[in-house]
Amino acid sequence: MARRLKLIVAYDGSQFEGWQSQAHRNTVQDCLERAFHKIGGERVRVHGAGRTDAGVHALGQCAHVDLAGNRLSADGWLKALNALLPPAVRVLRCSFVSESFHARLSAKGKVYRYRVWSAPVLPPLEYGRAWHVASPLNIATLQAGVQLFVGTHDFAAFAANRGQPDTNTRRTINSVRVQRREACLTIEFDGDGFLYRMVRLMVGALVHCALGRMSPDEIHKRLTSPQANGPRHVAPAEGLFLLRVRY
Repeated sequence: MARRLKLIVAYDGSQFEGWQSQAHRNTVQDCLERAFHKIGGERVRVHGAGRTDAGVHALGQCAHVDLAGNRLSADGWLKALNALLPPAVRVLRCSFVSESFHARLSAKGKVYRYRVWSAPVLPPLEYGRAWHVASPLNIATLQAGVQLFVGTHDFAAFAANRGQPDTNTRRTINSVRVQRREACLTIEFDGDGFLYRMVRLMVGALVHCALGRMSPDEIHKRLTSPQANGPRHVAPAEGLFLLRVRY
């Protein structure tokens, strides 16, 4: 009888071409599936809560996999997987769950964190972990833009095309929290779901507002008129972290 194993996974996205399996096999999903194959001798499919792009990191990605038999305990799988996975991927927790649990379909929401390093010089240990913005940011203007995203809106103007248009582009942002500690600015988005590149497009708009290159009114216009034209700004992937998935 198959048993469903739930995983909480962290990874350094700069090492991979995203989460979802691809032909070149250099993705987080591919790494996990190879490790399961080496341990159990069978090929399995690891289902993630969502796809992260190349360069995007995760501190709490959730996934599940169906395993035949009782080869190992949950703790045994944790140790065996981490012994085989590359250092850039770590399984933080494992537990056996009901077959009714699904990493993606059971999710109620996600929390993303974006990091911006606002200073003339980017420290080397921040390379690949934050968007370096050397010019000063107007935090008050950024905060004004942040509040516009909270609530239920049509985010079509803050989504990229993954190959086919989304049939439903309405999402609810429960909260957006902004914190600044010296040069590091963090923006956390808690929402019921996110469209392709939605967080990076929101952050791109906010930073351009804080640089004085656009007005928060433009954010309001794009939320109320999703087909509004104008340049869009995608924040780099390296500043984005999937913090956790809510169930």
